Amino acid sequence: MAEHGSDYHHGQMDIHEQESSFQLFVGMTKWGSVFLAALLLFLTLWFCTKTGFLGALVSGVAVTAVGVLLLRDNSDAH
Repeated sequence: MAEHGSDYHHGQMDIHEQESSFQLFVGMTKWGSVFLAALLLFLTLWFCTKTGFLGALVSGVAVTAVGVLLLRDNSDAH
């Protein structure tokens, strides 16, 4: 077979930019999901039930706090 002229060598490419982009995407997805879940719960309880504003706010803050505690990065585990 004919050899293809290429500067590419498998396993020798600098992938730091791809790694940082992936970590940014994962972080935005994770924290965006927590924010949207809390917002959806807050708005649903406030407008669709008799919970009222304060009960909905407390529930939204609680969901946010639990999400932050469960999804935070544990730098000790690395």
